[in-house]
Formats: sequence, C-alpha cells, structure tokens
Amino acid sequence: MRVNKKYSCLPAEEKGIHIINIRAIEDIGYDQHESTILNSLSKDPDADCKYGLYFRDGKRKVDYILVYHYKKSSAGKTLARRAQQNDSSVRSTKQDQPLPGKGVQLEMGESEPHVDYHEDDKRFRREEYEGNLVEAGLELERDEDTKIHGIGFVKIHAPWNVLCREAEFLKLKMPTKKMYQINQTHGLLKKINSVIQKITEPIQPKVAEHKPQTVKRLSYPFSREKQHLFDLSDKDSFFDSKTRSTIVYEILKRTTCTKAKYSMGITSLLANGVYSAAYPLHDGDYEGENLEPNDRKLLCEEWASYGVFYKYQPIDLVRKYFGEKIGLYFAWLGVYTQMLIPASVVGIIVFLYGCATVDENIPSMEMCDQRNNITMCPLCDRTCSYWKMSSACATARASHLFDNPATVFFSVFMALWAATFMEHWKRKQMRLNYRWDLTGFEEEEDHPRAEYEAKVLEKSLRKEHKHKESDKEKLTWKDRFPAYLTNFVGIIFMVGLTFAIVFGVIIYRISTAAALAISSTPSGRSSVRVTVTATAVIINLVVIIILDEVYGCIARWLTQIEVPKTDKNFEERLIFKAFLLKFVNAYTPIFYVAFFKGRFVGRPGDYVYIFHSFRMEECAPGGCLMELCIQLSIIMLGKQLIQNNLFEIGIPKMKKFIRYLKLKRRHSLDHEEHMKKKQRYEVDYNLEPFAGLTPEYMEMIIQFGFVTLFVASFPLAPLFALLNNIIEIRLDAKKFVTELRRPVAVRAKDIGIWYNILRGIGKLAVIINAFVISFTSDFIPRLVYLYMYSENGTMHGFVNHTLSSFNVSDFQAGTAPNDPLDLGYEVQICRYKDYREPPWSENKYDISKDFWAVLAARLAFVIVFQNLVMFMSDFVDWIIPDIPKDISQQIHKEKVLMVEVFMREEQGKLHMLETWKDKDKRKGENCNNHSPRLSRSHSGSLSSCHSYPLEV
Repeated sequence: MRVNKKYSCLPAEEKGIHIINIRAIEDIGYDQHESTILNSLSKDPDADCKYGLYFRDGKRKVDYILVYHYKKSSAGKTLARRAQQNDSSVRSTKQDQPLPGKGVQLEMGESEPHVDYHEDDKRFRREEYEGNLVEAGLELERDEDTKIHGIGFVKIHAPWNVLCREAEFLKLKMPTKKMYQINQTHGLLKKINSVIQKITEPIQPKVAEHKPQTVKRLSYPFSREKQHLFDLSDKDSFFDSKTRSTIVYEILKRTTCTKAKYSMGITSLLANGVYSAAYPLHDGDYEGENLEPNDRKLLCEEWASYGVFYKYQPIDLVRKYFGEKIGLYFAWLGVYTQMLIPASVVGIIVFLYGCATVDENIPSMEMCDQRNNITMCPLCDRTCSYWKMSSACATARASHLFDNPATVFFSVFMALWAATFMEHWKRKQMRLNYRWDLTGFEEEEDHPRAEYEAKVLEKSLRKEHKHKESDKEKLTWKDRFPAYLTNFVGIIFMVGLTFAIVFGVIIYRISTAAALAISSTPSGRSSVRVTVTATAVIINLVVIIILDEVYGCIARWLTQIEVPKTDKNFEERLIFKAFLLKFVNAYTPIFYVAFFKGRFVGRPGDYVYIFHSFRMEECAPGGCLMELCIQLSIIMLGKQLIQNNLFEIGIPKMKKFIRYLKLKRRHSLDHEEHMKKKQRYEVDYNLEPFAGLTPEYMEMIIQFGFVTLFVASFPLAPLFALLNNIIEIRLDAKKFVTELRRPVAVRAKDIGIWYNILRGIGKLAVIINAFVISFTSDFIPRLVYLYMYSENGTMHGFVNHTLSSFNVSDFQAGTAPNDPLDLGYEVQICRYKDYREPPWSENKYDISKDFWAVLAARLAFVIVFQNLVMFMSDFVDWIIPDIPKDISQQIHKEKVLMVEVFMREEQGKLHMLETWKDKDKRKGENCNNHSPRLSRSHSGSLSSCHSYPLEV
C-alpha cells in the first residue's frame, strides 16, 4: 500500500485503456522482442504514414502535435510499479486530490532507488489531460521511439464529428453548394482590365488561388442541422489543414487538467513545462527530389524565393496555409510596398531637381565666392581660430540638394500620400474580408492566459485561507497597482536613459570637435565637422540597435507583471509599450538635430556652456538640415541593413545550428538510426517557434516613421524603404516557410491596433514636417528676405543678411583665439549666424527686429501648412469610400441569395408537411372504414396509422 500512498495525489485512470497508454507496455518491458521482429518484417513502416503526417494506420491525418520530455529509467520503474497494482486500489485514490506538489510527504527512508517525483507529477498530469482530450472526441497516438532521445510526441487527430461540432461552435463560414456569378465590369472598363491583366501576367504568381474568379460559392456558418447545404462529397478536404489545426487548438485551450482547484489548459501546461511544445505540422518538405505536391512547396517556389521578387504575392495561398492574421500582415506589407513606388519616383524627381539647380542657387554661390572675404567667428574657445566662410562651400552646395522649394511640395505630397495609403489599405482589407468570408466575423473573448489563471488561483487560495469563501475571483486594479506603478516608473526611467545617452553623445561631439580643432594641420581642421558628425551618428546607430533589443525585452517583462487576462490584451499592451520605447529610442537623436541643435548657443562673448567648459553645438553655415539628412539616412539604412536583415537571417540560423549541436552532443546515434529519415513532427520540432507578428509590424512601423516624419529633410527615404521592403517580403516569406514551425491559424478581419498607430504617425508627420520646413530649413528666411528686404527682388545679399557682426575686443577673458593671425591678417570684426544688432548700435548684440519678423513668418507657416494639409488629408479620407462599390454590391447579393436559399428550404418543408398531412388524413379514413371483425385491433391500427408521419 506504500506505493499507492505515494501516488495518492495523482488522478486515477478510470477511463480504461486508450491508444496513448499502449506505449506503456514497451516501457514496462513486455513484448519488445516481438515488436522488433514485426518492425523488421515491414519494408518501410514510416512510408505508410507519410513520415509522420498520418497515424500509423496511414488513414488518420495528424492535425496537431504535443511534445514532452521524459526520462526512460524513472518512467519505466514507475509505470512497472503502477501496472502491478489492482484496479480497486488505484480507484480508491481518486478522492480529494490536493495541488500538485502539496499534500504528499514521503519519508526519505521509504524511497527505493532514486525516482524523479517532479517528472512523475508531469507524467500523470499529461495522462489526465490526454484522457480529457480523448473524452472531448480527439484521437491520440504516442510516439517515444524517435530519433530525438528523451523527447516524446503525442499525435492528435480530430475525427469528422468533432470537426463538425467545433466548426459550429466557432461559427466558421464554409462554402455551400450554391454558386453565383461575380459582377463583371462592362464596356470600356472591361477592355482596360483585360489589357492590364495581359500586361501584368508575367508578374502574377503561378498559383491557382491567385487567378481571377468569375464565380464564387455562397458561404454560411457551418451547422450540423444544415449539412445538406454544404458540399460534403469529399469530407477529407472539406476542412483544410489550417482549419483542422485551429479547431484542435481551440479544444486544447478549452480542455483542462484539474486537480482540486488547480485548472490547467494547454497554455498553462506549456508554461509549467508539462509539455515543451505544441504546434501543427507543415504540409511536407519544400525541397528535394520526387516530392509530392503540397502548399508549402508551392509557397517556397512562388513566394519565398528571391528569384520572384518582381511578382505579386499569392496572398490567398498564404491565407490558406497560415491563416487570416498572417495573410493580412503580408497583404498590408504588399500594399505598403506598392504605394512606396510613386513616393520613391517623386522623391527622386525632387532630389534631381536639387542637383540640377545647385549651380543656380544664389546663397550657396555667395558662400563659395572667395571674393566676399567673409571672416567667421571661432567655433570653440582659445584653440579654434577665425575661418573663411568659403571653406564651408561643399556643405552649402550639398544642403541645397535637400533644402530647396521642391522639398516643401514633397512634404505636402507625402502627407496626402499617407492619407491615400490608409484609405487604399481599408479598401483592400474589405476586398480580402469579402474574398475570405470574414464580412460578418466578430472576435469573441479569448480564453484567460495561464499566468492570469495562476494569479487568480493564488488570490482565491489566500482569500479562502482567511475568510473561508470560495467565490470566483478576478484581478482588480488594486491587485495590479504595484505592476502599474512599476510600469510607469520603468517607462519613465527608460525614456530618461535614452535622453541621457543622447546627451552623452552631444558631450562626445563637443569634446571631440574641440580636441580635433587643436590639430595643427589645416586638413584636420577643415574636416572636423564631418568627422564628428559621422562618428557620432555611428555611435547613435549602435546604441539604438542595442537598446532596441533591450527595450523589447523590458516591454515584455513590464507587460507580463501586469498579468493581462487574454492574449489579445497582452498583445495590445505589449505593442503600446514596445512602440513607445522604440519610437523614443529611434527618433530622439533625430529630434535633437532637427529642433534643438544650434538653438541655445548664445553669441560670441556670451556663449552657453555645459559644465562650465563645453560650448553648445552650432549648426553649419548652410543650416542643420544637411546634418539632419546625414543622421536620418545613416540611422535608417543602418537599422534596415543590420537589425532587420542580418539579424533576421543570422540569428534564426545560429539558433538552429546551436540546437543541432546540443542534440548531437546529448545523444550518440548509431549509423543506422542516423540514416533513418526523420518524421515530419521531428523535423518541425527542430524549427524555431513562432513568436508572433509584433516584431515584423514594429519594424515596418518604425520605417514608416522614417519615411513620413522627416521626409522634408531626406526625399530619398521612400526609395530606400522600397528597396528594403522588396527584400523584406521575400525574407519574411522564407522565414515563415522554411525556418519557423507552422503557426496556429488565427482569424482576423483587420490589422488591429497597428492601424491606429499608422494613423497617429500620419497626423504627427504633418506637424513635424511643418516645423522642419519652418525652423530647420532656410525656406522661411529666404521668403522673408525675398519679399521684405531684397532690393532687386532676387536672393543676392541673403547670406550677408543672415549674419551678424561681432567686435573681437568684446570676447570674454580667456576665450579669444590663441592664434589671432592664423588667417594672415588681424581681424577686427567677425561674423556669426544670427539676427542681432551690430556692435556699433546703441543696443549692441540684442535681438533685432528681423528675428521677430522671421519668427512670425515661421509660426504663420506652421499654422497654415498644418491646417491646409490636415484639411486635404481629411478630404482624401472623405472622398474615397472605405468599402468599394462592387464589394458592397456583392455582399448585398450574398445576403439576398442566402435568404432565397432558406425560403426555398422552408417552402420545401411546408410542402413535405402538407404531403404528410394528406397521407395521414387518407390513412385515418381507411382505418375508420375497417370491418367490425377487426374491432379488437382497431386501436392498435389507429396508433400504427397515426405513427407514420412521426417515423418519416
């Protein structure tokens, strides 16, 4: 009885022997020799089940896989002991089961050879859970005789009746027998569409699902009572593999492993290590000779290959294989990439306009003209000397490439482009919803997460211990208050850390510029600004990439301690935190250059100092826009190249290689077993688990910010984004098809919270571009000079107008240049960029009225630009309908046809009832006309007559 006492906390097996328990016979030690002989007689037993895609009988398809770790030695001993106990002694332990790990106390002296009770507890949880799955109607088959030692697999198959039941519960829309004609265009539109189809035929994927359809099956939520509406001629293919795995996953989430109050679904079992993985299988191999055709191979050839980068994506096949949520992501990415084409073309035109007009730009020509002999004030104290403005000629000419009147037009264009893109996506999304039968789909509340259930359980146990109450508990804001406080403090700290790092880079730039200025070589002094800018941007890039990974982990941890109830709540909170931290991390250095650098410098003789020794940075004579362009381009390109592409390619391959080395080191395989072909579930187990779409979306959203927020300073941003996305689509496709386990298909009708983030960035872009044009570029000062101060209506004299004069005798003590004769002559007056009164004025060095005129013009431009562009964006939003006209007509047509189908069905039922009534009436008349000799059986005859309609 000691053995029984040992397992008294574990559930007894009252359900009989299932297929999952047959494997225990081999563990006990029986019939190993016979099974070996049987296996040796068969030619290739794995070929009958298509190497793990089917059960051993070769008929039942594997819909889902559960993976667990086991220890054979402990398992064999434990199961052998359990097999020796009679049924009555086992059943007597079914009462009052405490929580796992509690209520069982063993004397160390009573234990026999070492037994891992933790592993035994996991094993019995698995047995109970799998038994509950069998009760739910699923069929299971266990496989521990795999190439990966210590890993067991449970294959799950959902029979037809279970699929029908769950499809009805989930309200899955399935195609009916009824087919109808899709409205086609006529006249001129039809000819235009046919011409476009012929032109685009070479770039269409060779996939059946991608061909234009003229007819469509009417869809209706599946119902077992209305099975006659659906085409059930081929039951094996009626529910595809994606739908089957979704149904099984819903059962796995709903089914619990219960001991007293400790309830565990599949998410809890995975979190507690009872199972190590759970995933649906890929359809088969994607490379090799003599492969059977499958969707995975087709996707690899027509989608996940760099050789087809110029083709459209087979979105319908992606949805069929991976589900609607992943299909919508790639559809959105495709629409975004297509919309970048016109933006890139316009950006190139704007850039070429700047190149073409650089020799005609009067301000840059004046700066490069050495005859002007403009002497500028030193850039730093003591070590820096006076310098000629003509030495900054290259910077001034380069600034014109990005700071010209065309960039204002491009900013307006990109604001309208963002609004058009959002409207175009909404229309595309509605088309996909109609095509994928999601028009009436509403998301239902998801199952609680494992962590939430555990927290609620802990709370209920504490309350029961104190007050002896057993009401169902839930987490309130008081329970989450410490987590909320931690989130607030953590996010503030992370944002402060980002600002501190940017400030540290500013100190680096100032100190490095001062150190390089000491260089005695003229070439070293002339390249100080370029060297400092380039190195500081590279430091910023490295810090951004490192902090991106750190902030992603911190955002996940902060979300986990909040304990959101459902996976949807968890995902939305995680997205918000991760986006906030990564947005601040990526754009803070750019915001500094755009809006703060050179604004708080002071003036010669009265500079602003940091730590009483470092002067604040100044903008170049051509303005800060060129430096903003350099900063934006390096961070954007570096982030895309290093973080998005190299990390996405390198890290999964490295993880896969590390897993391979661990398996190889852990298990010494003989040659025969090594040469044996792996089962499908073994191969998929070695793939990387699917981690969700949040990293993919986040990467594209940050890029969307680079394209729209500061596009006034970098018109080529859409072009680089387009080139990146062409590679990104195929890279993500290859990762999903070849590197990741097949994710569970999730139904979704939109891209969720990401759409709101995109709209927010689009609105913010209008404001930021207005300020960049107004305050960072010289567009407004040029307009003010042209219309208020120019004598001849040209830009001649603009550079001199923007420079103020300073008498070198007014330098503070110890700040004048050590070598005042560095230019070869004595300097009396030097110039600096600002609007201030000259030294011979009564109010010398005070801000002049020109400054206020320019400031008023700048603020007026911001207000006018912002409101005008916002109005135009809203007008585009209003004028383009969210639902295409043809789609709304088709949806209405489907509703009418569905009503007709049901009306016909009701009429048929009424006709059948009338027929039964007529037959019943005639039968009753015949019974009333029976002869008296049958009077004794009259009542029986009547009853049999009247029972006829009921039997029918």
